[in-house]
Amino acid sequence: MWNKEEKTNAYELLLAQQKALIEGETDLISILANSSALLNETLPNTVFAGYYLYKNDELILGPFQGRVSCVHIALGKGVCGEAAEKRQTLIVENVKEHKNYIACDSAALSEIVVPMEKSGQLIGVLDLDSNQIGLYDEIDQKYLEQYVRIILENVA
Repeated sequence: MWNKEEKTNAYELLLAQQKALIEGETDLISILANSSALLNETLPNTVFAGYYLYKNDELILGPFQGRVSCVHIALGKGVCGEAAEKRQTLIVENVKEHKNYIACDSAALSEIVVPMEKSGQLIGVLDLDSNQIGLYDEIDQKYLEQYVRIILENVA
């Protein structure tokens, strides 16, 4: 695992790469596809990096990197559904101890989910799963929330 300085430096570079990668692009699916690949390549111990998009009152699996995953998630269900319903970032240190966790991949041990909102409308969530317990913290939250804002600034 990284120390705080290494993690901060990696996220600063990640934000710069993301800005350059999506410059001039407005298609949400294209942006999310490349974005999930960038996250997966950059963040160590990642077993899932991807997006669930809000459609017809539920979250639907969108672009991602990792193993097969749940396709439909109801609002309020699982970490993704909780974050979407509350519209706040959720960090779960150990998914096996989280009472509302939906097990999609047995390799996932910790999770962070960042809601994606534009003009007060829920677009979906960014979901990251790690094979390490306790991997995510306030540094991840700060930078991943910025990461999502960068994406949504480019989308029409």
